[in-house]
Amino acid sequence: MTAAMGAAHILVVDDDEDILRLLSIRLQARGFHVTAVGSAEEALARIAVEAPRVVVSDVRLPGRDGLSLFEEIRATRPSLPVILLTAHGTIPDAVAATSKGVFGYLTKPFDSQTLLAKIDQALNLSAPALPADPQVTSSGGNSNDWLEGIVFCSSRMAELMAEARMVANSDASILIRGDSGTGKEVLARAIHRASPRARGPFVAINCGAIPEQLLESELFGHVKGAFTGAAASRVGLVQAANKGTLFLDEIGDMPLSLQVKLLRVLQERVVRPVGATRAEPVDVRLLSATHRDLDAAMAQGQFREDLYYRLDVVSLTLPPLDERREDIPMLAAYFVQQVAAKYGKPIAGFAPEALEALAGAAWPGNVRQLYNVVEQSCALTSTPLIPLALVQRALRVPTMEALNYAEAKQRFERNYLVQLLKLTDGNVADAARIADRNRTEFYRLLQKHDLTPAMFRADGSGSGER
Repeated sequence: MTAAMGAAHILVVDDDEDILRLLSIRLQARGFHVTAVGSAEEALARIAVEAPRVVVSDVRLPGRDGLSLFEEIRATRPSLPVILLTAHGTIPDAVAATSKGVFGYLTKPFDSQTLLAKIDQALNLSAPALPADPQVTSSGGNSNDWLEGIVFCSSRMAELMAEARMVANSDASILIRGDSGTGKEVLARAIHRASPRARGPFVAINCGAIPEQLLESELFGHVKGAFTGAAASRVGLVQAANKGTLFLDEIGDMPLSLQVKLLRVLQERVVRPVGATRAEPVDVRLLSATHRDLDAAMAQGQFREDLYYRLDVVSLTLPPLDERREDIPMLAAYFVQQVAAKYGKPIAGFAPEALEALAGAAWPGNVRQLYNVVEQSCALTSTPLIPLALVQRALRVPTMEALNYAEAKQRFERNYLVQLLKLTDGNVADAARIADRNRTEFYRLLQKHDLTPAMFRADGSGSGER
C-alpha cells in the first residue's frame, strides 16, 4: 500500500447493490475510506458535504448518468479525478469523456487490481487529501504547516485548499480572486509555504496603496541620482523576492505604464531599475490578487490583455464569508484565542446566543470584519463568555430584548415613574398630577417599584408633599 493510499476517501457510485458492496469491500481491504451511493444525485450531495480524493462511478445510473455526473464534477471541482466503469456498449462515450478530462475508464468485468492501480495513479496525481479535522494549524512541524492561519471545515474551502496545494508545486502564475477581506494574502502566503520556493522570500506589495509616482521605484528599484531625492541606489521588491514569491495585491489598480514593465519582467525574467542602463536577471514566482472585475477593466482599456493572460495561468477564487457560514463558529473561536492572548484576558468564547448572531449576520467585510468584531467584543467583555449585547454592538445591530408583555409593561412603568420624579424633583403631588393619578395610587406605584421620592430630591429631605 502506498503512502498516498493511506486513508484516502473514495466515493463509489453504482446502482447495482452487489457491485457496490463488492467494490466497497475490496477498497476498504486496501485501507481506503469508502462512501458508497446508488445515484449521481446522491453522489453530488455527498461531495458537497465531504469532498473525496477520487470518484469511481458506473456510466449507467438511474436518472442522471455517470457521464452527466462527471460533467457536473468537472464544472465545480476540476481537480477531482473521476474513473468511469463502463459496459461494452458505452465504450465510445467513455473514450469521448476521457478526452474531456475523465481520469480513466475500465470496462466490465474489470480486474480489481487494475482498478486499484488506476486509483493509485489518480491519488498520486491529484491534490493531496486534507485532514478531516477542522483546519487550524500552527507551527507543529507536520505536513499541514503550510495551512497556518487558515481556518475552515466547509467543503467549499476544503476543495479550494486542495487545488491550492496542487498548484503550489508548480511555478505557474496564480491570480487569486475574491472580495475585500476574504483573505487573499493569507492564501498567497499558504501557497508560498507549500511551494518549492518556501525557503525563499515572500514579498507582498499592495498596488493600490502606493502612489503611482513611487510604485515603479518600489517594484523595480532605482539607481543613485535617478530622480530628485534618490541619494542612494535601492533594490526593488521584485529583486528582493528573487528565488522566492512576489505577491502583488490589488493588481487591478496598477497603472497602465507599469503594467507594460511588469509584463517585460514576466516575459524576459529581467528587471531594470529606474535610471539604470542595464537589466538584471530575476527569478520570481508571481502571485497576484484582485477584487476588481478585470474583464471589465480590459474592456475599458484600463488593464492590458496580454498581462492578464500572463497573470491568470491558474485562477483561484476565495468565497465570501456568507457562502461558508459553517466556518464562522470555528473562525470566531480561533480569533478569540488569538485576541484573548493578545490582551491577556481569560476569555473562553461566545455565549450561545452571541455565536448564533455571528453565524447569521451579514458580512460585507468578510473574514477581516469578523476578526474586528471579535477583537472589539474581547476588548469590552468583562465575563469569560462574550454576551450577545457586545456582539450586537460590534455589528452595529440595534439591540432589542425579547420581553413578554408583563415584563415590557413593568419596565415602561418604572421608567415612566423615574422620569416623572426627576422632572418634579421628587415632589409627589406634582408627579401624581402629571400622571393623572391620586396621591394614594401614585404612592402604591412607587412602592411597587421600590422608589422613594427622597431619592430624587436635591437635598434628600422633606415629606412627599413638599
